[in-house]
Amino acid sequence: MKPIKLITIPLLSLICFVLHATDNKPYGLLTDLVEHTDYTWNNGYLSNLPVWQTEGAIESLQYVEIRSAYPSFSWIVPGKANATRQTSYRIVVSDNMEDAVSGKGNIWDSGIVDSRKSTSVSYEGNALQPKKNYFWRVKTVTNTEGESDWSDVKAFRTADKMQDYSAGFYPQVKTMEHPVSTKKTGNSATFIDFGKAAFGQLILNLTSDNDKDSVIIHLGEHQVNGRVDRNPGGTIRYQRYAIGLLKGTHTYRIKITKDERNTGSAAVLIPDYIGEVLPFRYCEIEGYEKPVTVSDVIRESVHYPFDETASYFECSNDTLNQIWDMCKYSIKATSALGIYIDGDRERIPYEADALINQLCHYGVDREYSMARRSHEYLLEYPTWPTEWILQAVLIAWNDYMYTGDSRSLKANYDILKARTLMQLREKNGLISTTTGLQTPEFSSSIRFNGKIRDIVDWPHTGILGLNKHEGGEADGFVFTDYNAVTNAYHYEALKFMGQIADILNNQQDASYYKKEAASFLSRYNKTFLNNKSGYYVDGDTTLHASLHTNMFPVAFGMVPPGKMNKVIDFIHSRKMACSVYGSQFLMDALYEASDAEYALSMLTKTDDRSWYNMIRIGSTISLEAWDNKYKPNQDWNHAWGAVPANIIPRKLMGVEPLMPGFDKVRIKPQLASLPWAKAVVPTIKGNVSLEIENKKGEYHMQITIPANMESEVYLPLLSNKYEVKNNGNIQKTIRVKNAPFISLGNFPSGTYTIIMTY
Repeated sequence: MKPIKLITIPLLSLICFVLHATDNKPYGLLTDLVEHTDYTWNNGYLSNLPVWQTEGAIESLQYVEIRSAYPSFSWIVPGKANATRQTSYRIVVSDNMEDAVSGKGNIWDSGIVDSRKSTSVSYEGNALQPKKNYFWRVKTVTNTEGESDWSDVKAFRTADKMQDYSAGFYPQVKTMEHPVSTKKTGNSATFIDFGKAAFGQLILNLTSDNDKDSVIIHLGEHQVNGRVDRNPGGTIRYQRYAIGLLKGTHTYRIKITKDERNTGSAAVLIPDYIGEVLPFRYCEIEGYEKPVTVSDVIRESVHYPFDETASYFECSNDTLNQIWDMCKYSIKATSALGIYIDGDRERIPYEADALINQLCHYGVDREYSMARRSHEYLLEYPTWPTEWILQAVLIAWNDYMYTGDSRSLKANYDILKARTLMQLREKNGLISTTTGLQTPEFSSSIRFNGKIRDIVDWPHTGILGLNKHEGGEADGFVFTDYNAVTNAYHYEALKFMGQIADILNNQQDASYYKKEAASFLSRYNKTFLNNKSGYYVDGDTTLHASLHTNMFPVAFGMVPPGKMNKVIDFIHSRKMACSVYGSQFLMDALYEASDAEYALSMLTKTDDRSWYNMIRIGSTISLEAWDNKYKPNQDWNHAWGAVPANIIPRKLMGVEPLMPGFDKVRIKPQLASLPWAKAVVPTIKGNVSLEIENKKGEYHMQITIPANMESEVYLPLLSNKYEVKNNGNIQKTIRVKNAPFISLGNFPSGTYTIIMTY
């Protein structure tokens, strides 16, 4: 058995960690959920000019523009001692650096505020003015270390136009990357491998003895026998370019050709300061006899700012480690447009992509602005599937739980209410898109031009190159007027809408939605849960059952007590009969049902319907489908295929927010038969870290919970007889009713070594 190891942290992160550990000052400051508001970029590259010096710059500079006249502030509370919590804070905001450095708030001084709140604290001064520089800092008082030092000063600049609330976001940025290898494939050809695919551009240093030479450049995501695949199929990317060479040595930039399909009216466009991009891993230079070294070739990869060191995962299963690495990288690599898109084929935002991308982004980086920007974009420009219209409420809820910032909920409350689709309720209490209720007024209320349609999963049979005998990805789902999957989403939206109304102190709406959710759940189970078989059917007029019809009620907590076993048995019988999109809810369902061993087998399997298959066929970014044969027009750069990037931290390691802004975290690992695993999970309050080893007779777990956060901790029930010690002392425990877990109760912040002997 492999012994548990200490987490290896890159040197820069270690230095930062040591500084934070020794400095008694708040750090990780966010303004409107964005951290690096004081930096500027010059056409994608970090500039040495701070944001308050942009007005004197000649060249084009990009920076975060704060658009809210009343922004929010967040910080990480310092403190190493166990049970450290903030008891008060003081924020100052100035319009000049000198006052801020001196701790003077000539724009706003919060005074000493007795509060534990350290995330999404609202600015309460006079409305900020457009096109101005501001500087803020914060100090805290904690119960263990008293008054802190002032934080470093954080600067930001406001936008040309201001609103009471408007989401902030980063510009897109570039990273220069050299190939991992170059290889001569003939007298006049060189094959170049960058190791991973990226949305990027290409720069070459080439030499010619005259001005009559020319070369052909091939760029692509797929290779065959050491050559760039000229006909990869689907929308796997390949492009060809010709360059006429000048005499001597010169630097050539390949101008990426615009694709009409992904630059249309519905697509998100790449900004002019970046220029057009192409996803590619490989480059082939044809017709060039001179040697090409790695220093002669540069790929400028384009992405949203991303902290590679923010998250970490490693376990005893190397297949799962490879899957984690691919999925984590996929979130960075697919962020090139600054808004979550569906891949390079269309570059259109869709709610389903955004929901999965959101959770994955939260799992791999302490970054929240891209998810919020994407969500609010989709509230204005929704897409056609019924379930995805409903997903807006789920995305809004995730945003709030991970950030603790309710301003987006408040600003978009009316449209979120419309997205519950109450207007599609029929007399039987269920919703339907096919019974004549889609009036022009309804379409206007959800901001959609046209009629929405149920989707369940995608693609369906008989389209996109699938023959009629091929089942698509909906597991043969039978569509009826009253769709079990659509109505499951309706319940989830009602449930969250009740909680949203509560948060916004709209007690009348809160009472209404909670009552509706409860009565609807009873109605749902009476309609779709088949008493004879014990599992759910697709609709009110069919006995056909699909994986989807059963996994969504489990994922959404809808299965009545005593009915779970037969539903789970049915789910097992269908295996991975869903798309990479559907796998999000299959995995959520399995962990919700405490079916950890089967969930692990789904995560780590290696057939053609697996995440490992994406690696095996040569992709380094998650795919749109399990394999080309399941979606012949698929692309190789789809973040909705990166589900393990959120399932591993949220479910396998079990780190999820129980209260908004991670005021309280649940730690409930479900490693099943993995001998060991360790992770660093980023949160808005700081990193949660876990190291777990399960050896014969002993289960070891070390957890670190950042200051100003509480936790609810669970262990798996591995035996009926056990003893638990916490930091060497006997720990009281309670067995969880109807679930294979032991509750250790609530833990304050700090580091705990927990050993269960059994």
